[in-house]
Amino acid sequence: MRPSALWLTFVLLSTLLLGLSLLLADREQSAAAERLARGRAMVEQLGLTDLALFTEARYTRHLTQADRFAPFQDHPGALEHFPSGALVAPPNH
Repeated sequence: MRPSALWLTFVLLSTLLLGLSLLLADREQSAAAERLARGRAMVEQLGLTDLALFTEARYTRHLTQADRFAPFQDHPGALEHFPSGALVAPPNH
């Protein structure tokens, strides 16, 4: 097989794989949009307010309600004693 034919085969195969990956991404995006719509409908139906990620401390249960000082309210040098506090970054504000 000539090098130019080998190169052309490689380019055609790569183009085919790129097209297939774009089709798969489009299918996944539409499926994700459907899941999001179902989740929003469930939240409205059940009247849910906020997502509770962890069950340990109040500042890890409701991240939107926590301030930056919550883990250290005993004293400023206190160490974080809940494992979930190490998994969540502090808020940006």
